[in-house]
Amino acid sequence: MRILAEKTEVLAVDVSCTKDELTVVLSDGRAVTVPLAWFPRLLGASPRQRGKWELIGGGIGIHWESIDEDISVASLLQPENFMRLPDKTQGTTRRAPRRRSSPTGFRAARG
Repeated sequence: MRILAEKTEVLAVDVSCTKDELTVVLSDGRAVTVPLAWFPRLLGASPRQRGKWELIGGGIGIHWESIDEDISVASLLQPENFMRLPDKTQGTTRRAPRRRSSPTGFRAARG
């Protein structure tokens, strides 16, 4: 007996923005909220511009015409696969100091 597993795609059904966050309500009832800092165009847009969105591809994404921004539902659900997110460890690693060569141009062997 064969079992066919049907893959159902989660779609956006509603969108809202605050001054700091984007919230997308999905067809399965979940709501995904992410920081607007992930999307500099949205962050820099006026509240009126943020409010003028449209669903694209039947809900696979959201488009803001006035700021030329498109965001897919997939990128909101798995941002690590689609976006370069701020790395909190970035800038905390330090390089080892360079060892200087001897006056002859060769490094002394350590042992």
